[in-house]
Amino acid sequence: MAARRALRFTAMAEGSSIGPETLGQIHDEVRRLTAAYPRLALPTLLGDLVEVQDLTFRLLEHGRVKPLQARELYLLAGITSGMLAKASHDLGNPSAAMMQARTASVCADNADHQAMRAWVRSLQSLISYWAGRPAEAADYALLGQSAADDVRGTTSVWLACLSARAHALIGDAETTRTAIQQAEDARAAVEPDDLDAFGGIMTFPEPRQLYYVAEATVHLGEDPALGESRSEAAVSAYRTASEDEWAFGDEAGAQTDLALARIARGEIEGAIEAVRPVLDLPVEQRNFGITSSAQRVHAALHADGRRNTGAAADLRGEIEAFTAAPTSVLVR
Repeated sequence: MAARRALRFTAMAEGSSIGPETLGQIHDEVRRLTAAYPRLALPTLLGDLVEVQDLTFRLLEHGRVKPLQARELYLLAGITSGMLAKASHDLGNPSAAMMQARTASVCADNADHQAMRAWVRSLQSLISYWAGRPAEAADYALLGQSAADDVRGTTSVWLACLSARAHALIGDAETTRTAIQQAEDARAAVEPDDLDAFGGIMTFPEPRQLYYVAEATVHLGEDPALGESRSEAAVSAYRTASEDEWAFGDEAGAQTDLALARIARGEIEGAIEAVRPVLDLPVEQRNFGITSSAQRVHAALHADGRRNTGAAADLRGEIEAFTAAPTSVLVR
């Protein structure tokens, strides 16, 4: 709260012209939020995100901004709007998420920032994927790749991984495998850019790539053993990830993918072991992606015909209780 007040005071004290202290403070605050977003529960960050977005919008609308300052301010506004799009998605509101993402896209255009344009397309693909629109998710990934010809940062890896996941859900095995290879090629050619320098939600580390590849493999269902081994690799990567690369949501996604892979192999006890850490998450960390992943495990148990058998029935009951209390109940 004190930091928010200091940020507002600095902007007010420098008057209608944007001074170096205001711009520097906004940049530092955005960097803090991008680093924190994958690691901390949304309710602890949401107020600060709204505050920073409001401040950047007011400065752009009413402040006297030099051209170079305007480009940086639009980039910071775009990143903040992108995080609020992710926040709306995490609260299970894809319509609001897309609205914020479109705002982020406008900011990226005004900043004339090619990597940010591609990052926003990645975000729109993610929102569509979890909203149950895989064809739209694939289209957004393709749009992002078209905008990313000169992008060498990790957004290029994210776009390929998003394409793999979306096409796997559609059932297009050939395109999925091609996209997985594209992700590997993009990783080998990565040159971290200014978005990667923000860290956190703005970069796409290797553990997250392993998670997406595992999820695509599990969705395809062609090779349950491969799906299990890739999911195990993703879970292991998050277990040993550095603080900068760790994300509670993606780790939970990898754990539920491992559970799905084990159900496909008839290993119910192994699936219970895999998903246990997810079901132990507190309400403030039960975002939409995590509860949706848990519901996939629930559906797989039902499809497996084991819904009325001991351990499977107990697990289904736990998942139902878990998904009945998502993070969105804490945010009004």
